[in-house]
Amino acid sequence: MEGDVNITINYDKYEDDKKWDGLKGYLTNASLSKEETIQQYGQLWHIERTFRISKSDLQIRPIYHRLQRRILAHISISFAACKVYKELERLLKEKQTSYSVEQAIDIIKTIYKVGIRTPYSNKTHQRLVLKTKDQKNLVHLFDLKI
Repeated sequence: MEGDVNITINYDKYEDDKKWDGLKGYLTNASLSKEETIQQYGQLWHIERTFRISKSDLQIRPIYHRLQRRILAHISISFAACKVYKELERLLKEKQTSYSVEQAIDIIKTIYKVGIRTPYSNKTHQRLVLKTKDQKNLVHLFDLKI
């Protein structure tokens, strides 16, 4: 700005605006009642949290594909991963365990299955290698057959 600058405040508009302090408005095209709209809006954080999980924990972005079929495949795989994550979260909550999804995934990553073939037969025996208490707890929690 150059030269003389005059600033004025329209106090009538200021006072009129003050009436709306602390109020929140909702605009929707849904045919919900006022109460249902407010209740549904209160659940929005679940969706926002899922997007945050998909971006950070599942690392679905960035997408470097240029072909449409690859982009769609990437998004489909990402959606499936997000669904598996949310299902694990639901099951851990249902079973009232102290493990978070991240903790459970970190523990699951350390469980290995080995196959042993005896020299006397062609049959392969498979076993899970469970070294820690947390690994054993998760296997027992989900009633996985060893």
